[in-house]
Amino acid sequence: MNPEELQNSPKLFCENIRIGYSPEYFVMALASGAQATIYSLTPEHAKRLYEYLGHELAAFEKRHGTIDATWNPNVVSPVQPFHEPGEGS
Repeated sequence: MNPEELQNSPKLFCENIRIGYSPEYFVMALASGAQATIYSLTPEHAKRLYEYLGHELAAFEKRHGTIDATWNPNVVSPVQPFHEPGEGS
């Protein structure tokens, strides 16, 4: 996809991400409200995605300052029904 196609593509705010895996592949679901897009990746491609995100986050922080965020698997989405911590996390 070239930069112009990417710029003109429709965009959704991703408010929930779920990841599962097996020895053969990772499955990543990106959700926006009641819609989700599911991607399957080889472990090698998942690792490259991880490295690419780290690279882009470092570049962002260098330009805009440190992102203050802590990963918490029990954060409740404001647009999804409440689940007890650990349930579906």
